[in-house]
Amino acid sequence: MTDIPVIAIRNLHKAYGSLEVLKGVDITAHQGEVVSLIGSSGSGKSTLLRCCNLLEDSQQGAIEFKGEPVKWHGKGLSRRPADGKQVLRIRTNLSMVFQQFNLWAHMTILQNVMEAPVTVLGRDRAEVEDAARRYLDKVGIGDKCDVFPAQLSGGQQQRAAIARALCMEPEALLFDEPTSALDPELEQEVVRVIKALADEGRTMLIVTHDMKLAADVSDHVVFLHQGLIEEEGPPGTLFGQPRSERLRGFLSATMHV
Repeated sequence: MTDIPVIAIRNLHKAYGSLEVLKGVDITAHQGEVVSLIGSSGSGKSTLLRCCNLLEDSQQGAIEFKGEPVKWHGKGLSRRPADGKQVLRIRTNLSMVFQQFNLWAHMTILQNVMEAPVTVLGRDRAEVEDAARRYLDKVGIGDKCDVFPAQLSGGQQQRAAIARALCMEPEALLFDEPTSALDPELEQEVVRVIKALADEGRTMLIVTHDMKLAADVSDHVVFLHQGLIEEEGPPGTLFGQPRSERLRGFLSATMHV
């Protein structure tokens, strides 16, 4: 790992009007590190991920990508990123995989995977197609290039969404509850892909309800509670010897121990 994190979030605050969702959160992910965010619904996990990718505007705190701070103008609820080109560069380097797949229904799976590298990044179509087919093979659905999303199972659609994220050749992958919309059998298809990416040394930030996934793939786990980090550490410690009463209660309820 290098000294400069790929992602660094410091003292991040996010509110929706008077509702404060994040109350001063610090997160770092170094090159090749997998960081999982766990916590109850409403704890701020997905909001944090969306702020990291600049899909949501935060009101206070710093966000840095490979040592480069996001530039802001305005303060508080009026704070916005100041440099549109910087936002685009950071967003394309932090590819996000959403809970609900977000595939374009009118495009084939191959077209879905190719669309952003060609139209957003202006890459050569033939080179992108080669890469897209390679990534679809990688996630185990190379034979589905010419079908439409509605013809795939949920697990296959989520794997297509992962291939689409990989085709951007990002510095890091952000996963927002990648398995929660799937039934258990299809969930395992996606878990296997995520584990393989972790084994490759991909930098990943994962919001998940799946404690086994977090335990298996993470270098570092962060437990969020009511917009603050309640506890964090390596998975063996966090799941094996939790210090916080809140974390113990959460794990007991989640893991049915």
